Amino acid sequence: MKTAIIILSDPKAGEEALGRMFNALALADECLKSGDEVEVIFNGAGTRWPEELAKVTHPANGVYNAVRETVKGASCGCAAVFGASKGVEACGVPLLKDKALAGTPGISNLRRYLAEGWSTLIF
Repeated sequence: MKTAIIILSDPKAGEEALGRMFNALALADECLKSGDEVEVIFNGAGTRWPEELAKVTHPANGVYNAVRETVKGASCGCAAVFGASKGVEACGVPLLKDKALAGTPGISNLRRYLAEGWSTLIF
């Protein structure tokens, strides 16, 4: 199986957003342990998550570290819009700009997953 997990939830949005992100990472963990090909991508306000998840005190830090190898990156254009670029870079998460979009430095190419037949889930 090939699974793309897109995290859009905003860490500033409270418990519901935390639940979405936690479930996304739990799915990534399950896929990884099953030997599936899996990629986690942070888009939109979700680009704020890497900085939060890198904190040792964050409740999802353990699962984040367990699936860190599956993190493909964070959308560069989204990170710029949501003020997350420095935090993403500080965590060592790549800024993705493989899709040109006018008025942005580039964004992650999510259509690629659909075109290549990946199961694509959005949290």
